[in-house]
Amino acid sequence: MKALHVITGLGIGGAEQQLRLLVRHLPVDCDVVTLTNPGAVADGLAADGVRVTHLGIQGNRDLAALPRLVRLIRGGRYDLVHTHLYRACVYGRIAARLAGVRAVVATEHSLGDSQMEGRRLTAGVRALYLASERLGSSTVAVSPTVAERLRRWGVPGPRIEVVPNGIDVARFRFDPALRESTRRRLGLPQGAYVVGGVGRLTAGKRFEVLIRALAQLPDDVWLLLVGGGPEENVLRRTAQHEGVADRVLFTGERPNTGGPQGSPELDLPSLIGAMDALASPCAEEAFGLAVVEALAAGLPVLYVSCPAVDDLPPGAASGARRVQGGADSFVRALRQVRAEGPRPRSAPDAAHHYSIARSADRLMDIYTAATLGVTSA
Repeated sequence: MKALHVITGLGIGGAEQQLRLLVRHLPVDCDVVTLTNPGAVADGLAADGVRVTHLGIQGNRDLAALPRLVRLIRGGRYDLVHTHLYRACVYGRIAARLAGVRAVVATEHSLGDSQMEGRRLTAGVRALYLASERLGSSTVAVSPTVAERLRRWGVPGPRIEVVPNGIDVARFRFDPALRESTRRRLGLPQGAYVVGGVGRLTAGKRFEVLIRALAQLPDDVWLLLVGGGPEENVLRRTAQHEGVADRVLFTGERPNTGGPQGSPELDLPSLIGAMDALASPCAEEAFGLAVVEALAAGLPVLYVSCPAVDDLPPGAASGARRVQGGADSFVRALRQVRAEGPRPRSAPDAAHHYSIARSADRLMDIYTAATLGVTSA
């Protein structure tokens, strides 16, 4: 089988890194097209031997990009097209059908109750999404929570499949030597208690809540923010205002699918290993990948919203606790977690449940059904 993945951009983000990880595990000949921003994940895919094409789309209404994408799909003689993220789903579904490819799968990575990929869920956004959705074979939700949101939005239930995000559990396995070396490289004081936050630095992630909480915690508590984004300067100013700028570290964007553990790169697994707890203050997650990755590293996790945990049976995600409220609630929860002392750094059942190998196997079933459906039609 030959498949083309179409994605809006390939900077470092959850959906983008999930795509790279999936391509590594799918027993399919895969190429990738990015509409915009061929960033660090594009470089990583190319290093993996994947052919990546930058379509060079100029804004949301660059209709001239559509025939370019049609020609690329037609020339590649693909059996299936798989789209990721809103703009790529709209353009990719239309282009695939125009190119004669009828097996079209889309993954919905980022649908919240009131926003999708940071854009408000207006009537226009919904109408365009639903119109293009009908051109595909099926829509994949990354959690049962997202599947229910899609149904409420108007996507027919039989067209929705659930394939959770996956992680390479072994890459997040706790390594005490790597922890110490990473903490030294970050310049953390000996004995510092490090609270981590992982994700795009956008308003929706609410990392300012953690900065305000830090101001109420002892001076040996540090905040490690892993990610880049448009709110970084706002968060830096918040840290200055709260008097904790000297205890907040910004790492910028970091890959989670880089080289082996112990490599010179400070990648996401090594940074998570340097933490003592992870806090996720986002109130509207579609999955909660950072929470699962932290659980795989054996960290205690405090979260406001995480379908990946909430969709599991009780007790499957030992170490994960829901926090309701703002900075004061995180202060109380972090004090309690610290008082309980270090926990064994072993991965709970939840981390193994979200193995990338399981996700790839499930996705292959959907690919097979989509291509067989075309053949029998």
